[in-house]
Amino acid sequence: MSGVMKRMGMLFRAKANKALDRAEDPRETLDYSYQKQLELLQKVRRGVADVATSRKRLELQLNQLQGQSAKLEDQGRKALALGREDLAREALARRSSLQQQVSDLEVQHQTLQGEEEKLTLAAQRLQAKVDAFRTKKETIKATYTAAQAQTRIAESFSGISEEMSDVGLAIQRAEDKTAQLQARAGAIDELLASGALDDRSGLGSKDDIQAELDRLSGGTDVELELQRMKAELAGGTSAQQPAIEGGAPGTAQPPQAQHRFDKQ
Repeated sequence: MSGVMKRMGMLFRAKANKALDRAEDPRETLDYSYQKQLELLQKVRRGVADVATSRKRLELQLNQLQGQSAKLEDQGRKALALGREDLAREALARRSSLQQQVSDLEVQHQTLQGEEEKLTLAAQRLQAKVDAFRTKKETIKATYTAAQAQTRIAESFSGISEEMSDVGLAIQRAEDKTAQLQARAGAIDELLASGALDDRSGLGSKDDIQAELDRLSGGTDVELELQRMKAELAGGTSAQQPAIEGGAPGTAQPPQAQHRFDKQ
C-alpha cells in the first residue's frame, strides 16, 4: 500500500511539475526577480539614508556641544580675569563634562560615518548588479521572444505544408476525375455518332427534313461516284474498240458481249 501511495505521490508531483512548466513564462520570472532586486536596492538606499540622517543629527549635537564648550571656556577666562576663580573653576568643570559628551558623540559619529560608507558602497555594487541583471534580463527576454516567434512560424509552415499536401492530393483527384469524365464523354459521343447508342435526349437528333437532305446528299454522292466509274470504263472501252474492230473481217461481236456493254 505504501508503494502505491509513493507512486501516486510521484505521479502527482510529475503532473504538477509538467503543468507548472507549461504555465511558466521565463519572461515573467525574470521580471519578478528584477522587481525583487529593485526592492532590495531600495531597502539598502533607505538604510543609507537612515544612517546619513543619524550622522547628521550627531553632527548637529556635536556642533551644539562644541559651541557650549567654547562658551564655558570663554566664561572661565572672563571670571578668572575678574578675580572670580570659583566661577572660572565651575565653568571649566562644566566644559570638561561637555568635552566627555563630545568625545562620545565623535566616536558614534565616526562609527555611523563608517557604516554609511559601507552601505553606500554596497548600494553602488548592488545598483551595478541590478543594472547588469536588467540588461541580461532584457537580452534573455528578447531571445526567448524571438525563439518563440520562430517556433510559431515553423509550426505555421509545418501546418501549411500539411495543408498543401492535402491540397495536392485533392488536385490530383480532381484531375483524375476530370480526365475520366472527359474520356467517358468522348466515348459516348463516338457511340452516338456511330449509332451504337440512341440519343434519347433529343438534343443530338435531326429533324426529318435534315435527315432527308442528308439521305439525298448521300445518294447524290453515290450517283456521282457511279457516273465517274462509268466514264472511266467508257474511256477504257473506246481505247480498246479499234483493236477489236481491226480483227478478222466479218468477225462480229458475240451477242452476249454486245448486250453486256449496252447494259453498262
